[in-house]
Amino acid sequence: MANTLTNLIPDIYAALDVVSRELIGFIPAVARDSSADRMALNQTLRIPISPANAAGGNITPAMSLPSAADQTIANTTLTLSKQRYFPFSWTGEEQNAVDYGPGFLTLKQYQIAQAIRAAVNEMESDIATAAYAGASRAYGTAATAPFGTAGDYSDAAQLRKILADNGAPLSELALVLNTTAAANIRGKQAQNYMAGDTALQRQGVLFDINGFALRESAQVPTVTAGTMASATSTSAAFTVGQTVIPLATAGTGVVAAGDIVTFANDTNKYVVASVSFAGANPASGDSITLAAPGLRLAQGAATRAITVTATAARNIGFSRNAILLATRLPAIPQEGDLASDRMTVADPRSGISLEFAVYPGFRMNVYHVSVCWGVAVIKPAHVAVLLG
Repeated sequence: MANTLTNLIPDIYAALDVVSRELIGFIPAVARDSSADRMALNQTLRIPISPANAAGGNITPAMSLPSAADQTIANTTLTLSKQRYFPFSWTGEEQNAVDYGPGFLTLKQYQIAQAIRAAVNEMESDIATAAYAGASRAYGTAATAPFGTAGDYSDAAQLRKILADNGAPLSELALVLNTTAAANIRGKQAQNYMAGDTALQRQGVLFDINGFALRESAQVPTVTAGTMASATSTSAAFTVGQTVIPLATAGTGVVAAGDIVTFANDTNKYVVASVSFAGANPASGDSITLAAPGLRLAQGAATRAITVTATAARNIGFSRNAILLATRLPAIPQEGDLASDRMTVADPRSGISLEFAVYPGFRMNVYHVSVCWGVAVIKPAHVAVLLG
């Protein structure tokens, strides 16, 4: 059997035409790491994070220099954590049999399409998960899709306010929506915000509105809320920017990273970055840590009730450089492996390069679609959740 990639190339590109219609919103909107080809699997890439400068002072002429202004440079990490392949196989007899029906090349084209779809969708889902778990704050109402009232774009306006207040660059903002929110844009907002542009009506393309590049993704998750109820903080005072919230022994259940909480006398919705629970219920010494930049409202010494936001979809607004995606092709030994041939093809929809290889066996071949990737939120303050 002549199962080389020379014969496979036309099917690969035909398959890409199918996959390019998938709803991919996160991958084109995040930053891409160009050094990933130098990273080994599970190797950590450290990304420096400079602190805010709060050391401003008055200029006083003198014959001596002011004291040194040392800073501690923090960092966040990205790990190339996934090396995945998506296989399918054919025997010579199977190929011969289907050639009397739909045809082997036709079926192989569909299999290639599904392999690309699976790889890109898994990558898209990983970005969505990292984004909601690594966001700073949230806006909106749980289980209520945004943009549901005709002429009302305040949901996105308030989300943009969160990012602006956090100091996010406003030049490359993206808002990735699930299909329900996008349907409201198409059905209830189009006549108000899309006059003079036929892109949406012609091809379903969401575009820039009020500073956000609106994108649509099939992988926006609906996240089940944590079980913590009737919990309170300790009686310690809250300060603006505080991230660690000590808990009192009150209430039941726990929360996890990515849950969203509010505090009595504070309407801001904060995303939980991490937790420390000794048991199954809140107890003295337990705490929750909020994502940067932390609390927006100072409060005096008193216990404060904590409310966990209910299960909701996590539409995501962010600045491009807040989320980093690293991809590369899987490494092969210097001596080569058992593949008879391989090639690289870029998915035109997502821009991701994938490897296609054929592995010949005894009267059968196995085809692999493969790629490596890792994702990290490197600036939580520049990511926010729009509930739905």
